[in-house]
Amino acid sequence: MLPLNCADAGLTAYSPSGSKPWNQQRSMHLHRRIALGANPNQIEQSQLQNPATYVGDIVNTAVNLPLTPEPIWANWQFSDYSPIEQERNEQIVAQWLELAAIWLKDIKNNGLRDRMSWFWHNHFVTVLDDYFCPAWLYRYHKLLQQFAVGNFKDFVYEMGITPAMLVFLNGIQNTTFDPNENFARELYELFTLGVDNGYTQADIVDTARAVSGWNDVDVNNLCGDINFVPAFWDSGVKTIFGQTGNWNYDDVINILFEQRPVQISEYICGKLYKHFVNPKEDEEITSALAQLFRNSNWELAPVLETLFASEHFFEEANIGTVIPGHIEYFFNFLNEMEYPDNDELIFALGFSSGDFNQRIFNPTDVSGWPGNRNWITSASLTYRWKGISDAMGFYYISQGDSLEHIRQWSFDLMGPFEDNPELVTNTLIDFFLPKGLQNPEEYAEALAVFKAEVPENYFTSGEWNLSWEYVPYQLFLLINHIATLPEFQLR
Repeated sequence: MLPLNCADAGLTAYSPSGSKPWNQQRSMHLHRRIALGANPNQIEQSQLQNPATYVGDIVNTAVNLPLTPEPIWANWQFSDYSPIEQERNEQIVAQWLELAAIWLKDIKNNGLRDRMSWFWHNHFVTVLDDYFCPAWLYRYHKLLQQFAVGNFKDFVYEMGITPAMLVFLNGIQNTTFDPNENFARELYELFTLGVDNGYTQADIVDTARAVSGWNDVDVNNLCGDINFVPAFWDSGVKTIFGQTGNWNYDDVINILFEQRPVQISEYICGKLYKHFVNPKEDEEITSALAQLFRNSNWELAPVLETLFASEHFFEEANIGTVIPGHIEYFFNFLNEMEYPDNDELIFALGFSSGDFNQRIFNPTDVSGWPGNRNWITSASLTYRWKGISDAMGFYYISQGDSLEHIRQWSFDLMGPFEDNPELVTNTLIDFFLPKGLQNPEEYAEALAVFKAEVPENYFTSGEWNLSWEYVPYQLFLLINHIATLPEFQLR
Protein backbone atom coordinates (compact mmCIF):
# COMPACT_ATOMS: atom_id res chain seq x y z
CA MET A 1 0.00 0.00 0.00
CA LEU A 2 1.46 3.37 -1.04
CA PRO A 3 1.79 6.07 1.62
CA LEU A 4 -0.65 8.91 1.29
CA ASN A 5 0.47 12.52 1.03
CA CYS A 6 -2.13 14.54 2.89
CA ALA A 7 -0.42 17.92 2.54
CA ASP A 8 -2.65 20.45 0.84
CA ALA A 9 -0.84 23.79 1.05
CA GLY A 10 0.63 25.33 -2.08
CA LEU A 11 3.86 26.97 -3.19
CA THR A 12 3.16 30.37 -1.68
CA ALA A 13 5.84 31.42 0.79
CA TYR A 14 5.37 29.97 4.24
CA SER A 15 3.98 32.52 6.67
CA PRO A 16 4.13 31.37 10.32
CA SER A 17 0.81 31.30 12.13
CA GLY A 18 -0.72 30.00 15.32
CA SER A 19 -1.67 26.74 13.60
CA LYS A 20 1.66 26.46 11.78
CA PRO A 21 4.35 28.12 13.93
CA TRP A 22 7.98 28.61 12.92
CA ASN A 23 9.24 26.44 15.76
CA GLN A 24 11.95 23.92 16.54
CA GLN A 25 10.13 21.12 14.74
CA ARG A 26 9.81 23.00 11.45
CA SER A 27 13.31 24.45 11.63
CA MET A 28 14.75 20.97 12.13
CA HIS A 29 12.61 19.66 9.28
CA LEU A 30 14.11 22.32 7.02
CA HIS A 31 17.70 21.67 8.10
CA ARG A 32 17.38 17.91 7.79
CA ARG A 33 16.14 18.20 4.22
CA ILE A 34 18.05 21.21 2.89
CA ALA A 35 21.35 20.32 4.57
CA LEU A 36 22.15 17.50 6.99
CA GLY A 37 20.81 18.69 10.30
CA ALA A 38 21.70 21.54 12.64
CA ASN A 39 22.72 21.84 16.28
CA PRO A 40 20.51 23.42 18.97
CA ASN A 41 22.12 26.86 18.68
CA GLN A 42 21.63 26.94 14.91
CA ILE A 43 18.02 25.90 15.31
CA GLU A 44 17.43 28.60 17.89
CA GLN A 45 19.07 31.28 15.73
CA SER A 46 17.08 30.26 12.65
CA GLN A 47 13.82 30.90 14.52
CA LEU A 48 14.76 34.55 14.95
CA GLN A 49 14.56 35.03 11.17
CA ASN A 50 11.76 35.01 8.64
CA PRO A 51 11.72 31.45 7.24
CA ALA A 52 11.38 32.48 3.59
CA THR A 53 14.28 34.93 3.91
CA TYR A 54 16.29 32.28 5.74
CA VAL A 55 15.76 29.76 2.94
CA GLY A 56 16.72 32.38 0.36
CA ASP A 57 19.99 33.00 2.19
CA ILE A 58 20.73 29.26 2.26
CA VAL A 59 20.13 28.91 -1.48
CA ASN A 60 22.19 32.02 -2.24
CA THR A 61 25.06 30.65 -0.15
CA ALA A 62 24.90 27.38 -2.09
CA VAL A 63 24.99 29.20 -5.43
CA ASN A 64 28.09 31.20 -4.44
CA LEU A 65 30.02 28.53 -2.54
CA PRO A 66 33.48 27.96 -4.09
CA LEU A 67 34.24 24.55 -5.54
CA THR A 68 36.44 22.13 -3.65
CA PRO A 69 40.09 23.05 -4.40
CA GLU A 70 41.60 21.09 -7.26
CA PRO A 71 43.95 18.29 -6.11
CA ILE A 72 47.48 18.27 -7.48
CA TRP A 73 46.70 15.13 -9.49
CA ALA A 74 43.53 16.52 -11.09
CA ASN A 75 45.00 16.32 -14.61
CA TRP A 76 47.31 13.35 -14.23
CA GLN A 77 47.51 10.83 -17.05
CA PHE A 78 49.08 7.39 -16.82
CA SER A 79 52.46 8.82 -17.75
CA ASP A 80 52.39 10.83 -14.51
CA TYR A 81 52.20 7.68 -12.40
CA SER A 82 54.86 5.19 -11.45
CA PRO A 83 55.80 2.85 -14.32
CA ILE A 84 55.63 -0.04 -11.86
CA GLU A 85 52.10 -1.43 -12.00
CA GLN A 86 51.69 -2.15 -8.29
CA GLU A 87 52.93 1.30 -7.29
CA ARG A 88 50.74 2.94 -9.94
CA ASN A 89 47.66 1.12 -8.67
CA GLU A 90 48.48 2.17 -5.11
CA GLN A 91 48.78 5.80 -6.24
CA ILE A 92 45.44 5.63 -8.05
CA VAL A 93 43.63 4.10 -5.08
CA ALA A 94 45.16 6.67 -2.72
CA GLN A 95 43.97 9.52 -4.95
CA TRP A 96 40.37 8.44 -5.25
CA LEU A 97 40.27 7.74 -1.50
CA GLU A 98 41.61 11.26 -0.95
CA LEU A 99 38.83 12.78 -3.05
CA ALA A 100 36.20 10.59 -1.40
CA ALA A 101 37.35 11.72 2.07
CA ILE A 102 37.23 15.39 1.01
CA TRP A 103 33.78 15.05 -0.51
CA LEU A 104 32.38 13.20 2.49
CA LYS A 105 33.39 16.11 4.69
CA ASP A 106 31.88 18.53 2.16
CA ILE A 107 28.61 16.60 2.18
CA LYS A 108 28.51 16.77 5.96
CA ASN A 109 29.40 20.46 6.24
CA ASN A 110 28.58 22.34 3.05
CA GLY A 111 24.83 22.54 3.41
CA LEU A 112 22.61 22.69 0.36
CA ARG A 113 25.35 22.81 -2.31
CA ASP A 114 26.77 19.40 -1.45
CA ARG A 115 23.43 18.03 -0.34
CA MET A 116 22.50 18.62 -3.97
CA SER A 117 25.81 17.37 -5.41
CA TRP A 118 25.15 14.10 -3.56
CA PHE A 119 21.61 13.99 -4.96
CA TRP A 120 22.92 14.41 -8.51
CA HIS A 121 25.55 11.70 -7.91
CA ASN A 122 22.60 9.33 -7.65
CA HIS A 123 20.93 10.82 -10.74
CA PHE A 124 23.80 11.20 -13.21
CA VAL A 125 25.28 7.90 -12.17
CA THR A 126 28.76 6.76 -13.11
CA VAL A 127 30.59 3.88 -11.46
CA LEU A 128 34.24 4.37 -10.59
CA ASP A 129 34.93 0.65 -10.85
CA ASP A 130 34.27 0.95 -14.60
CA TYR A 131 36.83 3.67 -15.41
CA PHE A 132 39.26 3.85 -12.46
CA CYS A 133 40.93 7.14 -13.46
CA PRO A 134 41.28 9.70 -10.65
CA ALA A 135 41.42 12.60 -13.13
CA TRP A 136 38.14 11.49 -14.70
CA LEU A 137 36.63 11.01 -11.26
CA TYR A 138 37.65 14.52 -10.25
CA ARG A 139 36.12 16.04 -13.41
CA TYR A 140 32.88 14.18 -12.75
CA HIS A 141 32.85 15.30 -9.10
CA LYS A 142 33.60 18.89 -10.15
CA LEU A 143 30.54 18.90 -12.43
CA LEU A 144 28.34 17.64 -9.59
CA GLN A 145 29.41 20.59 -7.46
CA GLN A 146 29.52 23.16 -10.24
CA PHE A 147 25.95 22.54 -11.39
CA ALA A 148 24.44 21.28 -8.12
CA VAL A 149 22.19 24.35 -7.89
CA GLY A 150 22.97 25.70 -11.36
CA ASN A 151 21.53 25.37 -14.86
CA PHE A 152 20.14 21.92 -15.53
CA LYS A 153 20.39 22.07 -19.33
CA ASP A 154 24.07 23.00 -19.11
CA PHE A 155 24.50 20.25 -16.53
CA VAL A 156 23.06 17.63 -18.89
CA TYR A 157 25.24 18.87 -21.75
CA GLU A 158 28.50 18.79 -19.79
CA MET A 159 27.74 15.49 -18.07
CA GLY A 160 27.16 13.69 -21.35
CA ILE A 161 30.69 14.38 -22.61
CA THR A 162 32.67 14.12 -19.40
CA PRO A 163 35.08 11.15 -19.59
CA ALA A 164 33.55 9.25 -16.66
CA MET A 165 30.15 9.20 -18.39
CA LEU A 166 31.60 8.50 -21.85
CA VAL A 167 33.33 5.42 -20.48
CA PHE A 168 30.58 4.25 -18.13
CA LEU A 169 27.81 4.44 -20.74
CA ASN A 170 29.99 3.32 -23.65
CA GLY A 171 30.13 6.65 -25.46
CA ILE A 172 33.75 6.03 -26.43
CA GLN A 173 32.57 2.89 -28.25
CA ASN A 174 29.81 4.70 -30.15
CA THR A 175 30.91 5.30 -33.75
CA THR A 176 29.26 5.62 -37.13
CA PHE A 177 30.66 2.17 -37.91
CA ASP A 178 29.38 0.51 -34.75
CA PRO A 179 26.63 2.51 -32.97
CA ASN A 180 26.10 2.03 -29.24
CA GLU A 181 22.72 3.10 -27.83
CA ASN A 182 23.56 2.92 -24.12
CA PHE A 183 24.02 6.64 -23.41
CA ALA A 184 21.17 7.69 -25.72
CA ARG A 185 18.74 5.43 -23.87
CA GLU A 186 19.79 6.57 -20.40
CA LEU A 187 19.83 10.23 -21.47
CA TYR A 188 16.07 9.96 -21.94
CA GLU A 189 15.06 7.16 -19.59
CA LEU A 190 17.00 8.23 -16.48
CA PHE A 191 18.55 11.66 -16.91
CA THR A 192 15.83 13.84 -18.43
CA LEU A 193 12.45 12.31 -19.34
CA GLY A 194 11.80 9.20 -17.28
CA VAL A 195 10.95 5.69 -18.41
CA ASP A 196 8.76 5.53 -21.55
CA ASN A 197 7.95 9.23 -21.27
CA GLY A 198 7.92 10.99 -24.64
CA TYR A 199 10.53 9.07 -26.65
CA THR A 200 10.57 6.03 -28.92
CA GLN A 201 13.13 3.41 -29.83
CA ALA A 202 13.57 5.23 -33.14
CA ASP A 203 14.48 8.40 -31.19
CA ILE A 204 17.08 6.41 -29.25
CA VAL A 205 18.57 4.90 -32.42
CA ASP A 206 18.96 8.25 -34.16
CA THR A 207 20.15 9.97 -30.98
CA ALA A 208 22.91 7.36 -30.65
CA ARG A 209 23.96 8.15 -34.20
CA ALA A 210 23.93 11.90 -33.50
CA VAL A 211 26.07 11.66 -30.36
CA SER A 212 28.66 9.34 -31.93
CA GLY A 213 32.26 10.43 -32.47
CA TRP A 214 33.46 11.07 -28.92
CA ASN A 215 36.11 8.40 -29.25
CA ASP A 216 39.54 10.06 -29.14
CA VAL A 217 41.16 8.47 -26.09
CA ASP A 218 44.85 7.61 -25.82
CA VAL A 219 44.76 3.98 -24.74
CA ASN A 220 48.48 4.12 -24.06
CA ASN A 221 48.15 7.11 -21.73
CA LEU A 222 44.70 6.96 -20.18
CA CYS A 223 42.99 9.56 -17.97
CA GLY A 224 43.44 12.47 -20.38
CA ASP A 225 40.79 14.21 -22.48
CA ILE A 226 38.33 12.31 -24.64
CA ASN A 227 37.81 14.37 -27.77
CA PHE A 228 35.42 14.43 -30.69
CA VAL A 229 36.58 12.69 -33.90
CA PRO A 230 34.63 13.93 -36.96
CA ALA A 231 35.51 10.81 -38.95
CA PHE A 232 33.79 8.61 -36.35
CA TRP A 233 30.62 10.71 -36.24
CA ASP A 234 27.55 9.65 -38.21
CA SER A 235 26.91 12.68 -40.43
CA GLY A 236 23.79 11.23 -42.00
CA VAL A 237 20.24 12.54 -41.61
CA LYS A 238 18.49 11.66 -38.33
CA THR A 239 15.00 12.26 -36.99
CA ILE A 240 14.71 12.99 -33.27
CA PHE A 241 11.39 13.97 -31.69
CA GLY A 242 10.07 14.73 -35.18
CA GLN A 243 12.98 17.03 -36.07
CA THR A 244 15.04 15.95 -39.10
CA GLY A 245 18.62 16.96 -39.92
CA ASN A 246 22.24 15.82 -39.75
CA TRP A 247 22.22 16.37 -35.98
CA ASN A 248 25.25 16.20 -33.67
CA TYR A 249 25.63 16.12 -29.87
CA ASP A 250 24.89 19.85 -29.40
CA ASP A 251 21.77 19.52 -31.55
CA VAL A 252 20.51 16.57 -29.49
CA ILE A 253 20.59 18.56 -26.25
CA ASN A 254 18.93 21.59 -27.87
CA ILE A 255 16.20 19.51 -29.54
CA LEU A 256 15.56 17.58 -26.32
CA PHE A 257 14.97 20.72 -24.26
CA GLU A 258 13.02 22.48 -27.03
CA GLN A 259 10.71 19.57 -27.85
CA ARG A 260 10.24 17.94 -24.45
CA PRO A 261 10.31 20.77 -21.88
CA VAL A 262 7.19 19.67 -20.00
CA GLN A 263 8.34 16.07 -19.65
CA ILE A 264 11.83 17.10 -18.52
CA SER A 265 10.64 19.66 -15.98
CA GLU A 266 7.97 17.41 -14.48
CA TYR A 267 10.30 14.42 -14.26
CA ILE A 268 13.12 16.34 -12.57
CA CYS A 269 10.82 18.25 -10.22
CA GLY A 270 9.12 14.97 -9.34
CA LYS A 271 12.46 13.45 -8.37
CA LEU A 272 13.36 16.49 -6.29
CA TYR A 273 9.98 16.39 -4.57
CA LYS A 274 10.13 12.69 -3.71
CA HIS A 275 13.66 12.99 -2.38
CA PHE A 276 13.36 16.20 -0.39
CA VAL A 277 9.66 16.50 0.52
CA ASN A 278 7.65 13.29 0.47
CA PRO A 279 8.10 9.88 -1.22
CA LYS A 280 4.49 10.15 -2.36
CA GLU A 281 4.53 12.79 -5.08
CA ASP A 282 2.00 15.60 -5.09
CA GLU A 283 1.52 16.07 -8.84
CA GLU A 284 -0.15 19.46 -8.49
CA ILE A 285 2.87 20.80 -6.62
CA THR A 286 5.42 19.26 -8.98
CA SER A 287 3.50 20.59 -11.98
CA ALA A 288 3.70 24.10 -10.55
CA LEU A 289 7.42 23.65 -9.81
CA ALA A 290 7.93 22.36 -13.34
CA GLN A 291 6.34 25.48 -14.78
CA LEU A 292 8.69 27.60 -12.68
CA PHE A 293 11.63 25.47 -13.84
CA ARG A 294 10.78 26.12 -17.49
CA ASN A 295 10.13 29.82 -16.89
CA SER A 296 13.51 30.09 -15.13
CA ASN A 297 15.32 28.77 -18.22
CA TRP A 298 16.29 25.55 -16.40
CA GLU A 299 17.91 27.25 -13.42
CA LEU A 300 17.62 25.05 -10.33
CA ALA A 301 18.04 27.73 -7.63
CA PRO A 302 14.59 29.36 -8.09
CA VAL A 303 12.93 25.95 -7.97
CA LEU A 304 14.72 24.94 -4.79
CA GLU A 305 14.11 28.25 -3.06
CA THR A 306 10.41 28.22 -3.93
CA LEU A 307 9.99 24.63 -2.80
CA PHE A 308 11.88 24.88 0.50
CA ALA A 309 10.25 28.20 1.44
CA SER A 310 6.73 27.07 0.58
CA GLU A 311 3.69 26.52 2.76
CA HIS A 312 3.52 23.03 1.31
CA PHE A 313 7.03 22.07 2.39
CA PHE A 314 6.27 22.99 6.01
CA GLU A 315 2.98 21.08 6.16
CA GLU A 316 2.77 18.65 9.07
CA ALA A 317 2.11 15.82 6.62
CA ASN A 318 5.55 16.32 5.04
CA ILE A 319 7.54 16.22 8.28
CA GLY A 320 9.26 12.93 9.13
CA THR A 321 8.38 11.17 5.88
CA VAL A 322 11.83 10.40 4.42
CA ILE A 323 14.29 7.64 5.32
CA PRO A 324 17.79 8.93 4.51
CA GLY A 325 20.68 6.86 3.20
CA HIS A 326 23.26 5.60 5.67
CA ILE A 327 25.79 8.38 5.05
CA GLU A 328 23.17 11.12 5.37
CA TYR A 329 21.74 9.41 8.46
CA PHE A 330 25.04 9.39 10.34
CA PHE A 331 26.18 12.84 9.25
CA ASN A 332 22.83 14.28 10.27
CA PHE A 333 23.34 12.86 13.76
CA LEU A 334 26.90 14.21 14.05
CA ASN A 335 25.74 17.67 12.98
CA GLU A 336 22.80 17.72 15.36
CA MET A 337 25.06 16.62 18.22
CA GLU A 338 27.58 19.31 17.23
CA TYR A 339 30.44 16.84 17.38
CA PRO A 340 33.68 18.30 16.03
CA ASP A 341 34.84 17.03 12.65
CA ASN A 342 37.09 14.00 12.81
CA ASP A 343 38.48 12.82 9.50
CA GLU A 344 38.93 9.26 10.70
CA LEU A 345 35.31 8.92 11.82
CA ILE A 346 33.83 10.65 8.77
CA PHE A 347 35.85 8.35 6.52
CA ALA A 348 34.85 5.25 8.50
CA LEU A 349 31.14 6.10 8.41
CA GLY A 350 31.31 6.96 4.72
CA PHE A 351 32.99 3.72 3.73
CA SER A 352 31.29 1.33 6.13
CA SER A 353 28.04 2.23 4.38
CA GLY A 354 29.42 0.46 1.32
CA ASP A 355 28.73 -2.86 3.05
CA PHE A 356 25.05 -1.91 3.06
CA ASN A 357 24.61 -0.77 -0.54
CA GLN A 358 25.78 2.86 -0.40
CA ARG A 359 29.30 2.97 -1.86
CA ILE A 360 30.49 6.47 -2.64
CA PHE A 361 31.26 6.88 -6.38
CA ASN A 362 29.72 3.43 -6.97
CA PRO A 363 25.90 3.49 -6.88
CA THR A 364 24.15 0.17 -7.35
CA ASP A 365 23.68 0.55 -11.10
CA VAL A 366 22.89 3.23 -13.67
CA SER A 367 19.50 3.86 -12.06
CA GLY A 368 21.18 4.68 -8.73
CA TRP A 369 20.30 3.69 -5.19
CA PRO A 370 16.52 3.11 -4.94
CA GLY A 371 16.45 4.95 -1.61
CA ASN A 372 13.90 5.55 1.16
CA ARG A 373 12.45 2.27 2.50
CA ASN A 374 15.06 0.29 0.58
CA TRP A 375 17.70 1.54 3.02
CA ILE A 376 16.15 -0.50 5.81
CA THR A 377 16.78 -4.23 6.09
CA SER A 378 17.31 -6.40 9.16
CA ALA A 379 21.07 -6.10 8.61
CA SER A 380 21.24 -2.39 7.79
CA LEU A 381 18.94 -1.45 10.68
CA THR A 382 21.30 -3.10 13.15
CA TYR A 383 24.21 -1.36 11.43
CA ARG A 384 22.52 2.02 11.80
CA TRP A 385 21.71 1.43 15.48
CA LYS A 386 25.25 0.31 16.22
CA GLY A 387 26.74 3.13 14.17
CA ILE A 388 25.18 5.76 16.42
CA SER A 389 26.48 4.03 19.54
CA ASP A 390 29.91 3.53 17.98
CA ALA A 391 30.13 7.19 16.93
CA MET A 392 29.35 8.34 20.46
CA GLY A 393 31.84 5.82 21.80
CA PHE A 394 34.47 7.11 19.38
CA TYR A 395 34.10 10.63 20.74
CA TYR A 396 34.10 9.32 24.29
CA ILE A 397 37.56 7.83 23.69
CA SER A 398 38.92 10.67 21.54
CA GLN A 399 37.81 13.24 24.15
CA GLY A 400 39.74 11.59 26.96
CA ASP A 401 37.22 8.96 28.08
CA SER A 402 34.68 11.70 28.69
CA LEU A 403 31.03 12.21 27.80
CA GLU A 404 31.14 15.82 28.88
CA HIS A 405 30.43 17.02 25.33
CA ILE A 406 26.95 15.50 25.58
CA ARG A 407 26.26 17.37 28.79
CA GLN A 408 27.40 20.69 27.31
CA TRP A 409 25.22 19.97 24.26
CA SER A 410 22.22 19.39 26.55
CA PHE A 411 22.83 22.79 28.16
CA ASP A 412 22.18 24.39 24.74
CA LEU A 413 18.83 22.64 24.65
CA MET A 414 17.68 23.25 28.20
CA GLY A 415 20.20 25.09 30.35
CA PRO A 416 22.53 23.67 33.04
CA PHE A 417 20.06 23.73 35.90
CA GLU A 418 17.13 21.84 34.42
CA ASP A 419 16.03 19.47 37.17
CA ASN A 420 12.98 17.73 35.71
CA PRO A 421 14.04 14.34 34.27
CA GLU A 422 10.73 13.93 32.46
CA LEU A 423 11.15 17.29 30.72
CA VAL A 424 14.75 16.40 29.78
CA THR A 425 13.63 13.07 28.34
CA ASN A 426 10.76 14.56 26.37
CA THR A 427 12.93 17.40 25.07
CA LEU A 428 15.53 15.00 23.68
CA ILE A 429 12.86 12.80 22.13
CA ASP A 430 11.21 15.76 20.45
CA PHE A 431 14.58 17.04 19.25
CA PHE A 432 15.64 13.79 17.59
CA LEU A 433 12.28 12.44 16.41
CA PRO A 434 10.50 14.59 13.81
CA LYS A 435 7.10 14.01 15.39
CA GLY A 436 8.02 12.73 18.81
CA LEU A 437 6.45 9.49 20.06
CA GLN A 438 2.88 8.37 19.64
CA ASN A 439 1.81 7.42 23.15
CA PRO A 440 2.62 8.15 26.84
CA GLU A 441 3.88 4.62 27.43
CA GLU A 442 6.76 5.13 25.02
CA TYR A 443 7.75 8.38 26.75
CA ALA A 444 7.56 6.57 30.09
CA GLU A 445 9.84 3.80 28.81
CA ALA A 446 12.38 6.37 27.64
CA LEU A 447 12.19 8.14 31.02
CA ALA A 448 13.01 4.86 32.76
CA VAL A 449 16.05 4.43 30.51
CA PHE A 450 17.19 7.96 31.31
CA LYS A 451 16.80 7.57 35.06
CA ALA A 452 18.91 4.41 34.81
CA GLU A 453 19.99 3.28 38.27
CA VAL A 454 19.83 6.70 39.90
CA PRO A 455 17.76 6.39 43.11
CA GLU A 456 14.38 8.11 42.83
CA ASN A 457 15.01 10.24 45.91
CA TYR A 458 17.69 12.23 44.06
CA PHE A 459 15.00 13.40 41.62
CA THR A 460 12.29 14.06 44.19
CA SER A 461 14.60 15.86 46.63
CA GLY A 462 15.84 18.35 44.05
CA GLU A 463 19.47 17.21 44.33
CA TRP A 464 19.53 16.18 40.67
CA ASN A 465 19.89 18.48 37.66
CA LEU A 466 21.80 18.47 34.38
CA SER A 467 24.97 19.58 36.14
CA TRP A 468 24.91 16.44 38.30
CA GLU A 469 27.94 14.14 38.09
CA TYR A 470 26.42 11.16 36.26
CA VAL A 471 24.19 13.03 33.82
CA PRO A 472 26.48 12.52 30.76
CA TYR A 473 26.10 8.74 31.13
CA GLN A 474 22.33 9.09 31.52
CA LEU A 475 22.17 11.18 28.37
CA PHE A 476 24.31 8.62 26.54
CA LEU A 477 21.88 5.85 27.51
CA LEU A 478 18.85 7.89 26.47
CA ILE A 479 20.25 8.93 23.09
CA ASN A 480 21.19 5.32 22.33
CA HIS A 481 17.67 4.25 23.29
CA ILE A 482 16.11 6.90 21.05
CA ALA A 483 18.35 5.80 18.17
CA THR A 484 16.84 2.30 18.30
CA LEU A 485 13.26 3.56 17.93
CA PRO A 486 11.66 3.18 14.49
CA GLU A 487 10.86 6.90 14.39
CA PHE A 488 14.58 7.73 14.51
CA GLN A 489 14.99 6.39 10.98
CA LEU A 490 12.68 9.11 9.65
CA ARG A 491 13.84 12.57 8.74
